[in-house]
Amino acid sequence: MRVAGFTSTGSKRPELLFGPAPEGVPTRMVRSAGCKVQGADGREYLDFIMALGAVSLGYAHPEVNRAAMEAVQRGTIGPLAPVDEEELAAELGDLMPWLEEVRFLKTGAEAVAAGVRLARVATGRDRVLGCGYHGWLDWCSREPGVPSAVRAMYAELPFNDVEQGSALIRGTGDDLACVVVEPVVESAPSPEWLRMLRDETGRIGAVLIFDEIKTAFRVALGGAAARWGGGGGGGEPDLVVLGKGLANGYPLSAIGGRAELMGLVSETWISSTMATEFVSLAAARATLRVAREARLPERLAGLGGVLFTGLQELAGRFPNRVSRVGGIPEMCYLRYADEGLSHRVASGCARRGLLFKRTAYNFVSLAHDEAAVNTALGILEDVLVELR
Repeated sequence: MRVAGFTSTGSKRPELLFGPAPEGVPTRMVRSAGCKVQGADGREYLDFIMALGAVSLGYAHPEVNRAAMEAVQRGTIGPLAPVDEEELAAELGDLMPWLEEVRFLKTGAEAVAAGVRLARVATGRDRVLGCGYHGWLDWCSREPGVPSAVRAMYAELPFNDVEQGSALIRGTGDDLACVVVEPVVESAPSPEWLRMLRDETGRIGAVLIFDEIKTAFRVALGGAAARWGGGGGGGEPDLVVLGKGLANGYPLSAIGGRAELMGLVSETWISSTMATEFVSLAAARATLRVAREARLPERLAGLGGVLFTGLQELAGRFPNRVSRVGGIPEMCYLRYADEGLSHRVASGCARRGLLFKRTAYNFVSLAHDEAAVNTALGILEDVLVELR
């Protein structure tokens, strides 16, 4: 094996998906289409992992693929800024008016890091409070290899805890550059928590950043900021990070927000050669068109509701194996009684032709239907019964 650590995407390692030394499960794939993938073993699997949430329309969506192939034929990349870059930025601004200006990058991790960089330039401060997962880069990582001085600049803010969150923000005070939050962590955000974040960061002059890498276009076309954060009423974040489903699986991310903040890109250096290749920009424009026409958030909420209700029923029937259902209908999973059980369920499902993530999150897409959801629920039930 020549790929270090088995695969370049850590969350796709077999031991993370299925547990240590799994047998009879797929470890590599050769094709994806709709809501199904073909393993290297030639077997087809019904998938709810959906590329870790990067695909909301379904794999190989024909309109997105057509746009991408046309972009390839136009040359893929060049020495000047592409027209698609400005047009996509304008389309995002139409969906999210608080995105007055946008900068494109390739991965969610670097887009969040760009937001933190802009906040530090704007405030002249160093400290950051974060809630959720924001990538692997040094500014928010506790992993080996990160300098202790860098680690000291970051602390975690609890999700949906108004009292403790307020105390942390006030305690950090004039040292705080920004607060970065995933709006959904295991459940929907409370209005009180979001109001506290907006009020407290505004009071001390810190920047509020929503990491909408998972939620954008999924919970609402305008993302969590539209659904829960004010939607134009003044409760929106200062900066928003987009990624994953932005281009339905093609590599593209974005940082956007208030013009005065985004204008600070001229006072620091945030750049990527591949950020302006044609293919992902064209794929993103096609993705937004399909999402609008198909009323994507409504479709995902309806189908996700069927899945979420079914998972709740399983949790009620197997209380010794399932502690509860985590997430929201659009992105959910079963929380198991222990780690070993989660491994056995994920492996058992895979051996029956279902890829269902044992941790946060599983995702419905436009390519799923109620029959696919019911198939998944039936397989989960069979596996839970067998483990009795």
